Amino acid sequence: MEKIVLASDQPFDLDLTLCCGQAFRWEKNGEWWYGIVADKPFKVRQGDSVLEFENANPEFVEKYFGLKDDLPLILRQISKDKHMEEAVKALKGLRILRQDPWECLVSYICATYKNIPAIKRMLFNLSKKLGEKTTFNGHVFYTFPTPQSLAKASLQELASCGLGYRAKYVMETAKRVVNGEFDIEELKVEPFEKARKKLLALPGVGPKVADCVLLFSLEKLEAFPVDVWMKRIITKYYASHFDETFVRRVSFKKSLTKAEYEKLSLFGRNYFGRFAGYAQEYLFHFERLKAGKALG
Repeated sequence: MEKIVLASDQPFDLDLTLCCGQAFRWEKNGEWWYGIVADKPFKVRQGDSVLEFENANPEFVEKYFGLKDDLPLILRQISKDKHMEEAVKALKGLRILRQDPWECLVSYICATYKNIPAIKRMLFNLSKKLGEKTTFNGHVFYTFPTPQSLAKASLQELASCGLGYRAKYVMETAKRVVNGEFDIEELKVEPFEKARKKLLALPGVGPKVADCVLLFSLEKLEAFPVDVWMKRIITKYYASHFDETFVRRVSFKKSLTKAEYEKLSLFGRNYFGRFAGYAQEYLFHFERLKAGKALG
């Protein structure tokens, strides 16, 4: 068992970080979270200012959970208004993960128009069918399928995992990686716009998928993904920044046009600045928690 003692001036909340919809392959069992990142299964738990974990090294854990982010600085910079201040106060300690880029890319291609339980099922089925089985602590895990295994799979195999029309996008993207046409790791060192443009050239990758991958795995903390929740949040709390007719138009639409999406996403990046992705995640999770309480 290894541990990291968290700095008293750097808040971290493991539960919030793993429950806020960033990643899909974590499960809580008692006080332990069990997960597998690419091919590494490990478990982790938090006791106040100590993070205990097994089957991972401290450097990996520190990086994966974004523990080197200066969270107080980030939260000060994004607290531009009263609503954001409320979200920050309620969720202090939520951090942006550094996920495996390949797994993150395929996960978000699969996530289009699906809710979180359906995405989890899809990714579990995909990993069980095309990944490698491994056991840790009496738990069975499946590694995330490599580009090679996804490129070789038939459309029927992929569709049987619940991917539906997404199967062809996943297969085509995997083939581009295998053929050397696309290297996702390289995007970490590319400027935001250039990395985004390369992602958008992939099949099944629209602006929202690109922004999620940039934010959750490629360390582009300025990325500002916009989904149904974020559209609702922006038109509710930030309507004064837009033309009334635009707000009315997008408020009643299920899906946004590319131009509408870009307008909302650009607003987020400009308004919240270089840590706009943190603002997005705090606003997103705060609204979902409030909606859950209202429904409860």
